[in-house]
Amino acid sequence: MPPRSHTVTWEEGPSPHAGLPAVEGMHAQIADGAKRTPMFALMGIRLARAEPGLAVMEGEVGEQHYNSIGMAHGGYAATILDAALWNSVRTTMEPGYGHTTLELKVNYARALTVKSGLVTCEGKVVHRGGRIAISEARLTGDGGKTLYAYASSTLMIVKL
Repeated sequence: MPPRSHTVTWEEGPSPHAGLPAVEGMHAQIADGAKRTPMFALMGIRLARAEPGLAVMEGEVGEQHYNSIGMAHGGYAATILDAALWNSVRTTMEPGYGHTTLELKVNYARALTVKSGLVTCEGKVVHRGGRIAISEARLTGDGGKTLYAYASSTLMIVKL
């Protein structure tokens, strides 16, 4: 098989929406296709929807995500799940506060391949306290009919 290549392109610098309230900034990011982080560009992941307590990420597996046995490495699913979990909590952040993942638990249900097509990952906040948030997410395909993985996460809220 001839060698293959994959080029990743991203823009440097902070998002032009960085100063906006969380959900408003996320809506602006979605509307104008704002810059993706280098990680999201590399993984082919994007924020698709955001509402208070909810974030939806989309992605498409490519051969560049494959492991040695011909399917996407589990890290692909873990990354998109973590992004949905983190962003769902992000929708609840007040100015001057941030958050970071303390714990991530992933359950894999089936393999992801290029045949999976567009996958959607919906993250929801289960609990939002003053210092701790808990969220859960489902990674699905076929319009939500096929479950690829499920995850839950505990996040710590910090004053910036």
